[in-house]
Amino acid sequence: MGKNAAYAAQYAEEAKEQMRMYGIPASVILAQAILESSNGQSQLSRECNNHFGIKATASWLKNGGEYGVYTDDRPNEKFCKYKSVGDSYEHHSQFLKQNKRYAQCFTLSPDDYKGWTKGIERAGYATGGGYAASLQRIIEANGLDKYDSEVMAEMRAEGRSFGVENNPRREMPAAHVPQSAGYSFPVEREEFLFITSPFGNRQDPMDATKQQMHKGIDIKTNHEAVLATENGGKVVAVNHNANTAGGKSVTVEYSREDGSKVQCSYLHLSDIAVKVGDVVNASQKLGVSGNTGTRTTGEHLHFGVKSVSADGSKRDMDPAAYLAEIGQKGNIKLQALHNGNDLLAKYKSNAPQEQKVSSENWMKKILSSEDSGVGISGTNDPILDMAMTTFMSLMMLAAQIDSNDEERQKGLISAMAANRLVDLTSLVPGMRQCTITVGENGKTVLHAESGTVKIDRELTSSEMNRLSLILGNANLSEESKRTKIAGMVTGIVATQQASQNFEQGMEAESQQQNLQRK
Repeated sequence: MGKNAAYAAQYAEEAKEQMRMYGIPASVILAQAILESSNGQSQLSRECNNHFGIKATASWLKNGGEYGVYTDDRPNEKFCKYKSVGDSYEHHSQFLKQNKRYAQCFTLSPDDYKGWTKGIERAGYATGGGYAASLQRIIEANGLDKYDSEVMAEMRAEGRSFGVENNPRREMPAAHVPQSAGYSFPVEREEFLFITSPFGNRQDPMDATKQQMHKGIDIKTNHEAVLATENGGKVVAVNHNANTAGGKSVTVEYSREDGSKVQCSYLHLSDIAVKVGDVVNASQKLGVSGNTGTRTTGEHLHFGVKSVSADGSKRDMDPAAYLAEIGQKGNIKLQALHNGNDLLAKYKSNAPQEQKVSSENWMKKILSSEDSGVGISGTNDPILDMAMTTFMSLMMLAAQIDSNDEERQKGLISAMAANRLVDLTSLVPGMRQCTITVGENGKTVLHAESGTVKIDRELTSSEMNRLSLILGNANLSEESKRTKIAGMVTGIVATQQASQNFEQGMEAESQQQNLQRK
């Protein structure tokens, strides 16, 4: 019996139990464990009983979860430590079930291992490519789908249904307890909310020549559940019209003991899950974030808060003040970061003096967060790692080109990270536009327009390597790096132009020959 099959035989009953409770194919659970733990032989699995490579989040640590420190993509990273392998399996199931990114998987049949592996890959469990294919190879080479069939047959024969409510469930370790009961932030996060636009006066995003009062905060989202923030809220307004300024929206009202009220509004939603008159509790799903409305430039959640006095008069308040209030009441440790600065700090009582975050540290923090589309952690793919490192270096270089002021640099970094785009136009003379984007799969694409040619082309491995060597060369000055990158981009555009000219010439020659034949 091979190592994979031996591991599967040892933990098959554990995986089948998880399948009964959560509807996740036992074959997929075992394949992930085999891959992530090296058949239970990795240092992490041996010392911490961690068979799925799950890292210790801020909430895990806050609730007293044990952890081990290992060097993975970065030195001294913290990973969850469990009392038993069974706890690792249970936490893995809850990780998938409670994380909205995997919600689509739970619409699939419990024996559809191909659909599950593809869904888990799409949701970003591993940033390296080919994750689903690797899992499927393990399943098929070792016949792990037989465990799925066994559970399906058992459930049918006994007339039982999948789900925790229908099957025995092990006790949840204390470290898994979610946000404090009674209070929640408007979206689920492990460490911080990424605020792309705070409360107050700002440049109108729809008309750069105008200023406007921004009566809320904009939170970066990715088609995810938006949540009620307190218990006992009443839905007082719902707008299903996507063609209004704020698009589809929900407003929830919370009463205070002095007769006043607080109204929380969620704008630009793609879907609404409640109706006027509904009573909602903290962490209850109100809808799904989106990009609806006539005044939006991309997906985000506009979260607004109004204070309503006992006499009915209303005033807009900074949502950061409200979040600081419920954060302290509910012992929620999340921050709301705009350009590296916590917007909640000034509203917290006895808050320690916050240290300034450097441009480079803000960039690293935001790129390693769950809001980043170009996460720099969780991959052993050297090509993807190079793409991430190159993107980080380009971001820093572009920010330094546009401004020497660190606060402005952090603002530029925020915009680049939010859009997964680095603007290098000012670096390449004569270019109308020159940007580089990095997708979630690490695909790095150059977008350039010179006036005579327009290209959108994925950079080759050779070009990526050249970029990386330039940016990582400590002997080059920043000015030399800019010059070399400008020359490289200009060369790519010139090559593309020559190729297009050749193709156009060949086409014209072919047309001329066809005319002569006639």
